[in-house]
This record gives sequence, structure tokens and C-alpha cells, in this order.
Amino acid sequence: MRVQVADPYIELRTEPGRGYPVFYVAERGEWIEILKRKTDWFKVRLASGKEGWVNRLQLENTLTETGARTTFRDVMLADYLDRRLEVGFGWGRFDQDPVLTMRIGYGLTPNFFVELSASQVTAVYSSTSLTQLNLMALPFADRRVSPYFTLGAGRYQKTPKVTLVDSPEISVTAANAGFGVRVYLTRNFLVRGDFREYMAPINDNRVDTFKEWTLGLGVFF
Repeated sequence: MRVQVADPYIELRTEPGRGYPVFYVAERGEWIEILKRKTDWFKVRLASGKEGWVNRLQLENTLTETGARTTFRDVMLADYLDRRLEVGFGWGRFDQDPVLTMRIGYGLTPNFFVELSASQVTAVYSSTSLTQLNLMALPFADRRVSPYFTLGAGRYQKTPKVTLVDSPEISVTAANAGFGVRVYLTRNFLVRGDFREYMAPINDNRVDTFKEWTLGLGVFF
């Protein structure tokens, strides 16, 4: 792919990163050939044969051979579709109480992720923590807006506040099922919304259920 410098200049660095020195400045009107990419940096070759690395933001101000602005939106979307590791957080409600959730997930295939989540619920009379391991299915993983389904299990622990008398601590295995949607934003960021229902067997005669809604951000690699 060849593009033409439209700004007054473009800086070429020796390696992909702002910490590396600029060794050449390509001026407006020069043609450069894009050779390969490494994250947000592109290796280019000038007509003179010089090769160096240019940041994506500078390349987006170049022109194609048809005179149109260069865009790398499809390239960034491809990164999202090929993601393997994802970390993020969410904030919402666990029944009527606030909950903060941290997540880390790994893509087994484009359509299946395994995810570990840790949630903390702070209520007036108790504090609840949940650690869950989930399998997530994404039937439309190739879309910017991707719904998914999740199923998993883990630890549910509820600790009463010291002001409560004769209220036991609860620590049991809980299962959960839910659904949600991911929306790719830009670069390495996405936003997601989740709904999950938890089932916690408190004793032989009692199974408590809880509903959780969260909205959060994620970063993928």
C-alpha cells in the first residue's frame, strides 16, 4: 500500500516506539510504502529506499493514490476480532446493593472465552464477595456489537457486619448464568454490559437467588 504525505512532514523512527530517535523527516508530497505493522506503528519505505517506523496517527493524515484520507479503522477492528487476552471492570447493582467487578478473560477460540471474575458487594449490614469462573459463548464474534451468553460457578461468601448478633457467615459454592453485549469502541478498548443471576444453596432447604447488573470497560491484547 502506498500513501502520500499530506501534512508538512512525517517523522521516521529507527524502531516502533516514541522512545526511539527520529532519523529522517519525510516532507509533504513524498510517497511512502507501508511494509508491515506492529501495534500502532507501521514500517514504511520511502522512494529513496530509506525504511523506518511511523505512528498510526501520523499515517492517518496521509492520502491514498485516489486522493482519499487513509483510514486504519478496519485494521483496528481486526485486532479486536483476533483478541486473546482481555481485562476489565464493571460497576452496577447486586440486587439492591452496589457491586464492583474485576475480570480477566482468555479466548479459547473466536467464539468461546473463559473468564475469571471477582466481585465485591457492600451492603448496609453485610459484605459479600464472589469469585466465579465462567465460560462465555459469542455467537456473533465477528461483529463490533457482539452479544454473548455466560455460564459458570465459584465461591459466594457473605460476611455480616459486627453490629449484627447471631448472624452467621456464609461461604458456599454458587452457580451463575447470564447474558450481555460487548461493543468495540476504538484502539484496544471496548464497553460491555452484563446481566447475571446467581444461585447459592445456603443449606439443604434453602437456595438464595441474586440478580446482578453491571456496565464496564475492557482492554484487550
